[in-house]
Amino acid sequence: MTDTHIRSLDVGVNPDLRWEAHRVASPRPKLSLIDDMTVQRGTIEDWRTLEALHYKQSGSLPAGSHHFTLKLGDELIGVLVMASPKLLLKERHVVLPKLKPTGQDNKMTNQYRMKWINANMSVVARVVVDTMYRGAGLAYRFTNIASRMEGKRFIEIQSSMSKYNMFAHKAGFQFVKPMRSNMYDVGIKFFRSTFDSDPADLEAIIDEVMGKDPIERAAIEAATKEFYYGHSALEKTGKSLGGVGEARVAKMSLRDCVHALQQMVLASPLYGIYTNPDVGTPLPAALPITAFDRQAPAAKLVI
Repeated sequence: MTDTHIRSLDVGVNPDLRWEAHRVASPRPKLSLIDDMTVQRGTIEDWRTLEALHYKQSGSLPAGSHHFTLKLGDELIGVLVMASPKLLLKERHVVLPKLKPTGQDNKMTNQYRMKWINANMSVVARVVVDTMYRGAGLAYRFTNIASRMEGKRFIEIQSSMSKYNMFAHKAGFQFVKPMRSNMYDVGIKFFRSTFDSDPADLEAIIDEVMGKDPIERAAIEAATKEFYYGHSALEKTGKSLGGVGEARVAKMSLRDCVHALQQMVLASPLYGIYTNPDVGTPLPAALPITAFDRQAPAAKLVI
């Protein structure tokens, strides 16, 4: 090697002891431990182990939840939760317009749509990586590999975090322009007519209601639950049919109901969709996370 590649440095301890510094052209940072990380299917217990590290620290998961793990050897360092998709989603209709109801649908076409969506689509509901290993590019690699292993034609994601962290973009998801909730106008009108506090400030709303006399407090809680259930498509679809959703809303605390109402009215998570290039291709039960780097995110996996 020439002197431009090796520089000897006197360490000042032993005149015969010297260090060599190697210079690499266009260096790229890499976590050396990544070579020992694998992605495979997991269990609800894996999620419970790391759920406290997720920004949505909630004990409830979406319907149809199942799990993928990221492991360093035998150590669990990441969990991804896949779930069943929503049956109606306006952002999806932008990407896949043939799934949009026409207004002339009947029971048969609605059932066919539901079966097709469940057979061909899943949604990334949660992704969490142990804090010790964040910042090393694991989340997007993990999401991409798990999306391939899921085996569905399309994988969706709705993520508020994707506005600030581009992990899903890097994983190969294509995003549509953010859309305001259909319930925004009517929801804001309800908030303004019911509470003096900022609609986005959950704690202020709860403090305001708790400061009222019991009769007025009960009336506000009943009105909030009635409004939320009356306008929530989530509580009237899938497993929530047959009065299940109505009963669940009735049992909600005021805090949970206001939070759900805020999500319905104010939230505008980014919607992304990944077209799985490996659909129909049997994949190993475990894949190294470095498999992500063998091809482009949306190209067929090189095994």
